[in-house]
Amino acid sequence: MFNKNYKVIGVMSGTSLDGIDLAAVEFSVLDHKWSFKILEKETISYTEDWVNQLKEAVAFSEEKLTQLNENYTLLLGGIIKDFINKFHLEDIDAVCSHGHTILHQPQNGFTLQIGNLPNIAKIVGRKVVCDFRVQDVQLGGQGAPLVPIGDRILFSEYDYCLNLGGFSNVSFEEKNNRIAFDISPVNTVLNFYANKLGLDYDNKGEISRSGNLNSDLLNELNALEYYSKPFPKSLGFEFVKEIVLPLIEKYSIAIEDKMHTFTEHIALQTAKALPSKNGKLLVTGGGAYNTFLMERMQFHLPTMKIIIPDAEILEFKEALIFALLGVLKLRNEINVLASVTGSKQDHSTGIIY
Repeated sequence: MFNKNYKVIGVMSGTSLDGIDLAAVEFSVLDHKWSFKILEKETISYTEDWVNQLKEAVAFSEEKLTQLNENYTLLLGGIIKDFINKFHLEDIDAVCSHGHTILHQPQNGFTLQIGNLPNIAKIVGRKVVCDFRVQDVQLGGQGAPLVPIGDRILFSEYDYCLNLGGFSNVSFEEKNNRIAFDISPVNTVLNFYANKLGLDYDNKGEISRSGNLNSDLLNELNALEYYSKPFPKSLGFEFVKEIVLPLIEKYSIAIEDKMHTFTEHIALQTAKALPSKNGKLLVTGGGAYNTFLMERMQFHLPTMKIIIPDAEILEFKEALIFALLGVLKLRNEINVLASVTGSKQDHSTGIIY
């Protein structure tokens, strides 16, 4: 018999590099219906040195990646341990940790999330469920996105669940199947240009708003091959580094114009990605704070009810859902959907240390 209640910690680090999100969550399940309560939550920002390492790691040698993985596992383990001590968390069933994606090449049968080495369980002093993507890629899937099963189980009242992080991804039901895919880069590009202006990010999209639209750049961005590909499909930082940034950099225009044009591109691609333009759209992730982006999205989706939840869900939804993925793994229940990732079958993924 499985438990009806679980107390776990979900840990997530996204491609926008704004830090490590931790959420202590209590789950209850009754007649296959799940409910949750976030007990404690915190985001630990990366130091400048860690931000630079994680940005550059895509080009690291195998030896340097091995060392980075070891160092990051120590960092992550220490942060989780501090979180447990700070909030006096007891009776924790498991820590469910995503790690940090460095390389994501499902087309080559390869994905790497650092911070998932076995010694993390020793550092934390708790059972750890982690490394959720590798098995799916081995089964021929994209290894992403993994959040949609959580959207189905915990947020079924919304027609669409959209996350705006380093990349955007969406999930929805179609003919009793959960469909999900990455739409476009978001903060990986906007933050890159905000950094050039000496800022961590574009607060409320005010810099982007001040720029002008460059139609030629917009047309080139919209014509990128990825957008015409059928799902399942997913994006990694390689796409930004090798394709998107070189395309934008061809244009000798102000940074504000680049950011304005890219924001329009995100809004257009989001609208294009949704099969129906009506219903309720739940928006989470850091991009939901970008007022200019949200206005452009509403402009392109005039009949859609766009819902931005409270800060707890907005900022910690992915940590919450990785907590759920870990619980499902403990119960040996399906936590990855083939309809989403394109793998050979639905499966229960993750490694338990």
